[in-house]
Amino acid sequence: MGEGIKNIFSSFKARGFDKVTGGKMTRWSMVIDLKQCVNCYACMIACKQEHFLPPGVYWNRLLVGEIGEYPRVRKLVYPLLCNHCKEAVCVNVCPTGASTRREDGIVTVDPDTCSGCQYCVIACPYQQRTLYVDKNKGYFPEAGLTELEVMGRKLYPLQPGTVIKCNFCMERIDKGITQGLKPGIDREATPACVNTCMVKARHFGDLDDPDSDVSMLIRARKGYSLHPEWGTEPSVYYID
Repeated sequence: MGEGIKNIFSSFKARGFDKVTGGKMTRWSMVIDLKQCVNCYACMIACKQEHFLPPGVYWNRLLVGEIGEYPRVRKLVYPLLCNHCKEAVCVNVCPTGASTRREDGIVTVDPDTCSGCQYCVIACPYQQRTLYVDKNKGYFPEAGLTELEVMGRKLYPLQPGTVIKCNFCMERIDKGITQGLKPGIDREATPACVNTCMVKARHFGDLDDPDSDVSMLIRARKGYSLHPEWGTEPSVYYID
């Protein structure tokens, strides 16, 4: 695991949660406005760039479909990512403790502890986890890894044989908080997919703060999560 990622894990475990947030309980959340989303795929690309994800691996996806019959057909677009559930099934089934839920609600995977058993991949009802296998697989197989791909593996090294997933860009959040920045407000402390959305369809903030942007959007526009009947209590909400 890279030193940057390792330092984030160790520093968060070493210091009390109160020291990170100034004593205020926090649960990070994302709200996606389906009426604003234009299906441009910028969130998917920004995520891949931010984390140097290899071919075939996406932490952000767009589920595109249609409803109705001609001539009254309506296109449906649902951006999908890890829901960072309050009752995370993936955490409950992990035999090594690699999958954990931080006190700020972010569900993470420690690659140094993950055994690659894929229990969490099977258990996740939203299918948002991937087993990372081949670190040598590049975008141009016949030409080998490009200079940018080699650089990416050094800047954001993923560990083969471990499970990877969206982490709400926790590196940006943690670093931003230490600098006095506010996630969801300051770009440097906000997830890459939120920053890149040109129509501002994505919102990020503290779900436990009733005055935050995400909390007010959920109340005003009756925000909902995917499959609430599963009892996972996701931190990702949709409004339409």
